[in-house]
Amino acid sequence: MTTAPTSAPVAAELDAADPLRAYRAEFVAADDPSVRAYLDGNSLGRPPAALRDRMSEFVARDWGTDLIRGWGTGWFDKPLTLGDRIGAALIGAAPGQTIVGESTTVSLYKVVRAAVAARPDRSEIVVDRGNFPSDRYLVEGIAAETGRTLVWIDPDPESGVTPDQVASAVGERTAAVILSHVAYRSAYIADMAAITRVVHEAGALVVWDLCHSVGAVPIELDALGVDFAAGCTYKYVGGGPGSPAFLYVAKRHLDDATQPIQGWMGVRDSFAMGQGYEPADGIRRFISGTPPILGMVPMESMLDLIERAGIEAIREKSIALTEFAIALADELLAPHGVTLSSPRDPAVRGGHVTIDHPAFAGMMDDLWHRGVIPDFRPPSGIRLGLSPLSTSFTEVDDAIRTIAMMLEERS
Repeated sequence: MTTAPTSAPVAAELDAADPLRAYRAEFVAADDPSVRAYLDGNSLGRPPAALRDRMSEFVARDWGTDLIRGWGTGWFDKPLTLGDRIGAALIGAAPGQTIVGESTTVSLYKVVRAAVAARPDRSEIVVDRGNFPSDRYLVEGIAAETGRTLVWIDPDPESGVTPDQVASAVGERTAAVILSHVAYRSAYIADMAAITRVVHEAGALVVWDLCHSVGAVPIELDALGVDFAAGCTYKYVGGGPGSPAFLYVAKRHLDDATQPIQGWMGVRDSFAMGQGYEPADGIRRFISGTPPILGMVPMESMLDLIERAGIEAIREKSIALTEFAIALADELLAPHGVTLSSPRDPAVRGGHVTIDHPAFAGMMDDLWHRGVIPDFRPPSGIRLGLSPLSTSFTEVDDAIRTIAMMLEERS
């Protein structure tokens, strides 16, 4: 039995016709021969090539010669100005509602606590068991801290949370509902509009985790009436390992919203060093301590590319990449018993595809050694993360061909 695919010429044709193909050359080492297929961009994106000069300039000028004066020439407001760029380009948020600051978990903690505090007479928090571990763990901690009860939703692991499931879980005791827009394992896109509406009809507030959608799927937080959101920047937003996250608070909540980590950068007059905490007006009150300016610099290079390409074009290529991956998996991997654990309908599928097989857990080291780099999600899933601006169709073809050959070797 041969598993050599017939799709290589098709991949080359798709790459040649790709309107975003030129962007691939704008990333560091995109054609490194030791990495035949990098399909983990939904965990860590490639660095933009322009970042080399930007970082050098930052060290030589912004930090090197401006020194402490940099706080007066842009650093102090960078959490807000960069947040506004993310708001405009990626999440459908008007200015003054988004900031960049701490880690994803800390940012989520802030907005979940704010949502719960805004409903002091309600005793329940709704979350789903398929959510990313940090989301579940921090909500468990918040429930313990605030004396709330958790209400768990059990979604289909190959899809995700539905509006009907949310409607069955919420009620007059619900303070907040915390969900991921795109499921981290299956890539299922939750119906943000319908779920937000259901939560509001129950009198509760909704918090959306945007980690696996921002930069790959168009998002319209303002238009859909979302209350709070947070997301990471090291996947499709190219901020680099552990880059600071962003959080969003709808304008209508800002005057009354409280956040639990009070720090000197979130007060009305940071440099007065005054006695007593007086929160700043607007979204600045959600800043805590000194923000990680150095960690924000890489995002600017990636946002330049995203703004130039446009999120709609990025989404169009994302769909094309995932459709191609699924078609190849059906042709080459399904005969080996590989199953698809992501939605087939592109309208409800984000930027990655998960495939499952009992042998995959033992194949990852060998795959990486061969220069094919996806990631693994227990118990048996290979997750193919496809970054539209840097991933080629040829990479997808090469990766799935290699997986097929390795399965055949094991058989």
